[in-house]
Amino acid sequence: MREPPAEGPADQVALALTTEASAPQAESLARQLLERKLAACVALQPQQALYWWEGELQHSCEVQLLIKTTPERLPALRDAVHELHSYDTPEWLSWLASSSLAYGSWIRSLPDPDAPEPGLAD
Repeated sequence: MREPPAEGPADQVALALTTEASAPQAESLARQLLERKLAACVALQPQQALYWWEGELQHSCEVQLLIKTTPERLPALRDAVHELHSYDTPEWLSWLASSSLAYGSWIRSLPDPDAPEPGLAD
């Protein structure tokens, strides 16, 4: 049996969680966040949820979005999710996490959102 790799140095990344009502809405939100360069990756996961809403117990199918970004982009990401989301009160959970140096480096390689697109001249 192979031994798991030894835990090496870590890098800090930011994770955020939200949900959308359907796969098309979740994919649209994910694409817009990626196009704005606010996220390096968005993982989509269908799920069922039970929750209280306006005094009633609800059951719904929805899609969870796990958004991976840098700590510096987290405030802009939060603002964009609240701007673009289909819900009046979107779920927004965020936290900092340790990652491997290689994974953190990949997330940090995300292009600057204010940089012009390659090949586009003023």
